[in-house]
Amino acid sequence: MKPRILVSREVFDETLAMLGEHFEVESNQADIRHSTDALAALLADKDGAVISTSDRIDASVLDRAPRLRVVANVGVGYNNIDVPACTAAGVMATNTPGVLTDSVADLTFGLVIATCRRLTEAEHYLRSGEWKGSFLKQMLGKDVHGATLGIVGMGRIGQTVAKRAIGFEMQVLYHNRTRLDAATEAECRAAYRAKDDLLREADIVVLLMPYTPETHHLIGARELALMKPSAVLVNVARGGIVDDAALVTALRNGTIWAAGLDVYENEPRLNPDLLTLKNVVLSPHIASASEPTRKAMANTAARNCIAALTTGSPPNLLNPDVKDRVRS
Repeated sequence: MKPRILVSREVFDETLAMLGEHFEVESNQADIRHSTDALAALLADKDGAVISTSDRIDASVLDRAPRLRVVANVGVGYNNIDVPACTAAGVMATNTPGVLTDSVADLTFGLVIATCRRLTEAEHYLRSGEWKGSFLKQMLGKDVHGATLGIVGMGRIGQTVAKRAIGFEMQVLYHNRTRLDAATEAECRAAYRAKDDLLREADIVVLLMPYTPETHHLIGARELALMKPSAVLVNVARGGIVDDAALVTALRNGTIWAAGLDVYENEPRLNPDLLTLKNVVLSPHIASASEPTRKAMANTAARNCIAALTTGSPPNLLNPDVKDRVRS
């Protein structure tokens, strides 16, 4: 009898076909978002799961899924998974690093340009019929070329953003938990700064680190006050890294000039005050949402699930300490 797996949210037909060669698959092509209790009930008789970042996997779910051996996240971020709880329960956890790097870097620069050049505000101005002709001081924005870009979080995506910045002749500063080696700094043409110094110096600050308890509200009222009044903040990392209420206040008061956001605290809900501001560009967590990239993410998660349940060694294992205790 084939192992049974759950695919918790809608995926591509080719992903289901790949999984169907190895498993009995229960899918959710209707793309219903499950509550924690509903998810636990669906996992009660499953050996594995391909899950979305909207699915919370914690001890309460794992306790009700006695056969579960792997949860394969469709996403590089995994703050939806309690990895220590998975290890304690003997469940492998995986993610999809690497495949979304370029697409996220592209969207990052899209948000930088849209925010600096007030593109969404300009479109609303045109669509509402307010545009009556061009004049010298119309929709004045900030230049991206030649600006100082500060990147907080210099992993794969941060380094790719830094390389994109070379074409814009930007000065690149970065802050990272661990400083890069000299060769990588030279390749990215990036100079290391302490976080507070980066915030003071940068014209555009981009956030690209994982969400952890240590990075919760990494950017709050104190940090925003360090930035230039002309500065732009762009968050394509995770909601919760920025204190959204403090950001609203900073945008209203002119503490910083503008912000571009793809992620939010408590998403898909967001602070309603953000919707009242003209100096913020908002997108609905779509940094990786190109068709080739999303297919690569889903198929990578499927391959992780297949490897976990056939060989016990998935390529993107988040909890290697689990190998000696995986459920049989």
